[in-house]
Amino acid sequence: MNHRTPILRALQGAAALLSVAAMGQAWAATWVYVSNADSQEISVLELDRTEGVLKPVQTLNVGGTVMPMAVSPDKRVLYAALRSQPFRVVSMSIDAATGKLQKLGEAPLADSMANIDLDASGKWLFAASYQGGKISVNAVGKDGAVGPIQQLVQTGPNAHAVHADASNRFVLATSLGGDNVSSWRFDADKGLLAANDPPLTMSTAKSGPRHFVWDKAQRHVYLLNELDASLHVYAWDAARGTLKLEQSTTTLPPGFAGKPWAADLHLTPDGRYLYASERTSSTLSAFKVDAASGQLQPLGQTPTEKGPRGFAIDSSGRYLIAAGQESHGISLYPIDPATGALGKPSRVTAGKNPNWIEIVDAP
Repeated sequence: MNHRTPILRALQGAAALLSVAAMGQAWAATWVYVSNADSQEISVLELDRTEGVLKPVQTLNVGGTVMPMAVSPDKRVLYAALRSQPFRVVSMSIDAATGKLQKLGEAPLADSMANIDLDASGKWLFAASYQGGKISVNAVGKDGAVGPIQQLVQTGPNAHAVHADASNRFVLATSLGGDNVSSWRFDADKGLLAANDPPLTMSTAKSGPRHFVWDKAQRHVYLLNELDASLHVYAWDAARGTLKLEQSTTTLPPGFAGKPWAADLHLTPDGRYLYASERTSSTLSAFKVDAASGQLQPLGQTPTEKGPRGFAIDSSGRYLIAAGQESHGISLYPIDPATGALGKPSRVTAGKNPNWIEIVDAP
């Protein structure tokens, strides 16, 4: 009797299962959601990584000036804030098989909101008002639909972004007009914010703090300033919820002459590269991130869609998708993993004034 045969068959079976699993992962669908403010609709596209293209799936009218969006932690619900009266947030279920959206409901927002996000539990929705200089917290129901306003807090003028850290213990918010980042302690059981100590980190005068991201290890915060297009690297004290400036650089291309108008920034999932968009020059700046210090090495700029207010990077780190507010188009760039360079893009037409992008992998 050959005792190796059962073992061999078991190994072959395990290999086959691994192969099927790998194929399933490779072919899992990835959905791209683009908010189009002036045409009041959300474009749904499929990211085909094999062909390196975006394929149209659905166009959903939402009946208002749709701008910032956010995705629930379980990737089942997309939220979109409408910045036209009446100010509200639309909750939409995501069909994992098709990527299509179905409206779950609407809920009031306290103001016209420049940014929304979910806490780590998915039970609370944060929002920041540029016009009102305030941040708010809305409850989220078990069905994923946003409910009533839980709390409203005044900040410095022109609040622009609000996000919780990975521990869900602290929330940061930018004040573009106040040149500061406020830090808040967050009670995730009650959905309430309380000022941290110290409550503020000041940025450079007239820099205009706008968007920010944490690195995956929660050791650093990267802050993009709109008014001078500077990019700050802060050390993040995860125990105290405080920031300490470590580096400042610029996202402006060499020889830039004009009024800076920086917009968005994102890290690749592996944390090796950071990208930032600047609207006056319509460029994407790339930076290499030092793994030990978190500091940035500039890698140059790539021309992109006109008025690149928002962009996103897919979960594989292989593609960057940028939207042009003034070109009404979306460009898909391959990312060179060895250098961080952006390759030749493929382009599709969006609705009017595309400004925000979210990417969701089907489970």
